[in-house]
Amino acid sequence: MKVLGIMGSPRIGGNSDILLGHALAGAKEAGAEVEIVILDRKRIAGCKDCMKCNKMGVCAIKDDMAEIQKKILDAYAIIHSTPVYFWTMTAQMKAYLDRWCVFFDADWRWQKVYYPKMRGKRIGLITVCGDTNIHTADPIVHSFKSTADMTKMNWLGAVMTAAAAKGEIVNNADALRQAFELGKKAATP
Repeated sequence: MKVLGIMGSPRIGGNSDILLGHALAGAKEAGAEVEIVILDRKRIAGCKDCMKCNKMGVCAIKDDMAEIQKKILDAYAIIHSTPVYFWTMTAQMKAYLDRWCVFFDADWRWQKVYYPKMRGKRIGLITVCGDTNIHTADPIVHSFKSTADMTKMNWLGAVMTAAAAKGEIVNNADALRQAFELGKKAATP
C-alpha cells in the first residue's frame, strides 16, 4: 500500500515539510510505501472551468497535474500539508485541489473510471500557521473535510499547529507525535 504526501509549502525544510516527513515516517513504520510530491516543484495551472473533464475525466490543461492524478489514484491514502497564507491554503495547494475536478462528472459524482480507485480512499491534513490560534487554519480544514465528506472518502482528521520560524516545529514534540500518528493511521487498514 502507498501513502502519498502532498506538500503545499514552497519552503523546503520548513514546518509543513518537517511535519509531513514525520507523518510519512509513521506510515512507513506501519508498513506503507511512501512518496512525497512537492507542489512548488511542479507546474500546475489553475482550473479554467472549461468543463471538458466532466465528459471524459481528462483535463484539457497539459501540465504536471496529470502525473499527480495518477499518483492519487494509486495511493491508499493521501496526507496533505500546507502552511496558512492569508487565512487559507497556499496558492500551490489551492491550484492542486481545484484540479481534482477531473475526478468528477458534471453532477459532482465520481467519474465511473475513477470510482473504484477513489472510493474509500483515505485523506488527511496537516496545517501550520504563524498565528498562535491554530483555528486560523479552520477554512483549510473545512475545504479538505468537505471534499472528503462529499466524495465519501475516509477523513483521517487534521493535525493543526502553530509555528512561524523555519524549522521551529522541531521543538513541538506534541505536533511531531500527532503527525507521526496521522501517518500510521493513514497506513493502517
